[in-house]
Amino acid sequence: MLKLRPGRLIIASHNDGKIKEINALVSPFKIKAVSSKKIGLIEPEETGKTFAENAMIKARAAASASRLPALADDSGLEVSALDGAPGIYSARWSGPQRDFYFAMAKIETALEEKHPTDLSARFVCALCLAWPNGDEAVFEGEATGSLTFPPRGMQGFGYDPIFVPEGYDITFGEMEPDKKHAMSHRANAFRKLIDACLT
Repeated sequence: MLKLRPGRLIIASHNDGKIKEINALVSPFKIKAVSSKKIGLIEPEETGKTFAENAMIKARAAASASRLPALADDSGLEVSALDGAPGIYSARWSGPQRDFYFAMAKIETALEEKHPTDLSARFVCALCLAWPNGDEAVFEGEATGSLTFPPRGMQGFGYDPIFVPEGYDITFGEMEPDKKHAMSHRANAFRKLIDACLT
């Protein structure tokens, strides 16, 4: 497997929250992360059936178009009582305006209708690192916990305000970014990437 060297890395995302988190994770390694949004790359259609497949689609497209290494993240929230939904459709549940308060209300309503006492959930992340020569590697991580309503906290992004990680009584939305970065699904996947490609 190729090693990721100091220099430019394309973050294959147009999600500003993800870009900020990934930048914080790679910056200690003297890697300058640049988003595909910033250099005008078009987001490919996510046709995969898993987080890993969607991450691969995005990373391959960005590496091929930029001729630079590219890192793509596909992640989402899986709610046990909703049979793993919204899962790979987590962003789509927020609608065309990417309104995650709408999406969180949708989850709350679905739980009330189906199983109001089971609030267990997990965040899942798949990272794909792709090189222009076709090499690639996928790393997966998760964070388990439970949901709470109404949403709490203004930190983070997406579903963070309703997710309470296991062992805590505050949501990711209430947690300081450094603390979340140390324990999130993205951080857990990134540790595997570090071991394989950065050390």
